[in-house]
Amino acid sequence: MKTILRASIVCMLFAGSAVALTGERFATIPLDKMTTAQRSVADAIMSGPRKSIGGPFNAWLRSPELADRLQKVGEYIRFNTSLDKRVNEMAIIMTAQAWGSQYEWHAHAPLALKAGLDPAIVAAIGAGRKPDNMKDDEAIVWEFSTQLRRDHGVDDAIYARALEKFGEAGIMDLVAVNGYYEVVSMTLNVARVPAPAGEELPFKQAGK
Repeated sequence: MKTILRASIVCMLFAGSAVALTGERFATIPLDKMTTAQRSVADAIMSGPRKSIGGPFNAWLRSPELADRLQKVGEYIRFNTSLDKRVNEMAIIMTAQAWGSQYEWHAHAPLALKAGLDPAIVAAIGAGRKPDNMKDDEAIVWEFSTQLRRDHGVDDAIYARALEKFGEAGIMDLVAVNGYYEVVSMTLNVARVPAPAGEELPFKQAGK
């Protein structure tokens, strides 16, 4: 009888752990439960162009100074970059697909379409394929971002094309959009932040 009871308790514990590991790992912090530092960052984000603290921000608030520094970098990369919004959003959804970050894809694929990226290009990126019929700047972003992620650097040929098209500032902004959204995607994957229920997405979520 004791053996059966112990087995039942162990099963219950493992079952509880399994449930805990399938959902989001960072509970949402209500505004009135935040520390002064957390609330200061949350207010800065909500009063800025994003208007909300969804996505990675709830997790980042566990480290308020980090959250503040990252959100300022992200605000520049998303809203003030020297890159055309169409190719900036293209780099973002390439990063989301590479990391299997469904939340990030759900948030930015519509923005890429709104910015003028061809739906066929968005679909190809979601499927993990090189798109056909890209414009010159899109082809540069595709090759530069692909090499950077795959090879941890870029060759002279694509560097020269990027330099001619975007200039040195644009190259740095392209590196930064890839790097920043890798941090975002890493956070979303570790925190297990899902896309909204019922959304049809082109790839499996990382870790699922």
